[in-house]
Amino acid sequence: MHMADALLSPTVGVGMCAISAASIGYSVYKMNKEDVSEKKLPLMAVSGAFVFAAQMINFTIPATGSSGHIGGGILLAALLGQYPSLLTLAAVLIIQCLFFADGGLLALGANIFNMGVIPCLIIYPLLFKPLLKKGFTKKNVLIASVLSCVVGLQLGAFGVVLETLFSGITSLPFQTFVMLMQPIHLAIGFVEGLITSVVLMYVHSAAPQIVESGMNHSNIQVSIKKVVAVLAVCAILIGGGLSLYASSFPDGLEWSIEKVTGSTEVESQEALHESMETIQESTSFMPDYDFKEGEGTGTSVAGLVGGAMTCALAGLAGAIIYFAKKKSKEGA
Repeated sequence: MHMADALLSPTVGVGMCAISAASIGYSVYKMNKEDVSEKKLPLMAVSGAFVFAAQMINFTIPATGSSGHIGGGILLAALLGQYPSLLTLAAVLIIQCLFFADGGLLALGANIFNMGVIPCLIIYPLLFKPLLKKGFTKKNVLIASVLSCVVGLQLGAFGVVLETLFSGITSLPFQTFVMLMQPIHLAIGFVEGLITSVVLMYVHSAAPQIVESGMNHSNIQVSIKKVVAVLAVCAILIGGGLSLYASSFPDGLEWSIEKVTGSTEVESQEALHESMETIQESTSFMPDYDFKEGEGTGTSVAGLVGGAMTCALAGLAGAIIYFAKKKSKEGA
């Protein structure tokens, strides 16, 4: 559901960047107010790499000619808590945008809002946590994961529709576009919910306090080395291997656009769009997760490199906040 720049007017694009930047700033502020466990730093790093790799795996939606991939917001929120999860997912989307040309540069704020702010700061505290407070059973995890992913993706998909509407994209009429976007993302959200529940069940069986610390904003007191190692290995295997077998069908957003316009892309003549595209072309060394002119030969490398870069950026973001807070305490 990564939006391209052509789907947004400059005003809406810049406005969404401001909203997402404010949301990230608020999350940093809240993390500074809370005690961020040192053990959460490697978890932020590897879970970011895991979500980056997992987003490369598009799964086919049967009988539609469409595909989808997980957003990862609910999963990250359950592992890290709502505020660290937004920073981690923002790191995923920034790396994807700047270095792999996945999602437009002007649309980065909208993508962070639709895929990060909504699930991490809204759905997780208002839906996921209340459902899981009834008890961490397999049934409750499944219900909480599926419902949260479905509702979060429905809101995110509707957000895309509204953003194109407010941008004046006349080639995507509101009623037609929304009637395509919502059902296809309902199916994608259901699959993401199943995947999320499986991962969370494993993590809880290996180190129950990880999920509990995210829900209670408490520090992790137990060893998380096994979970970190497993997530790191999964990120490598998925990004470096399974990514080769991703569905070639257009994702839910592209599919919906194609059903309306006959093409998976919307053309734009905006000068700002052209400028953003030029900047993105200069930074993206592996556009579409491949070598330039690679014809699909660089997918594994892109998965490994992108995962490593996301791991570094997410870990660095957490480390800066942690050590800045630690230094502040020592100086007080």
